[in-house]
Amino acid sequence: MSTLSADYAAPSGTHAFSAPLPAVSSSASTTDRLAFLGALQSDLKTLQANINAFLTQKMADDKASDAKEEENYGEEVVDED
Repeated sequence: MSTLSADYAAPSGTHAFSAPLPAVSSSASTTDRLAFLGALQSDLKTLQANINAFLTQKMADDKASDAKEEENYGEEVVDED
């Protein structure tokens, strides 16, 4: 079975996304090919939703980190262990 994949790479790290591709034979009927394309479209939408959710969370994390850095700008930060 084939896999549809996308990779996110940034200086802070990487993340891999994947979704299985439906199987179809080269001699499939028109109905089978339409079913394959429908499944492929659905899998692509799911993969895109997963990527969007990841990127949205990453942006929220970055924004929170930036806000904390601005809050502490010019001050010595002491860890409370």
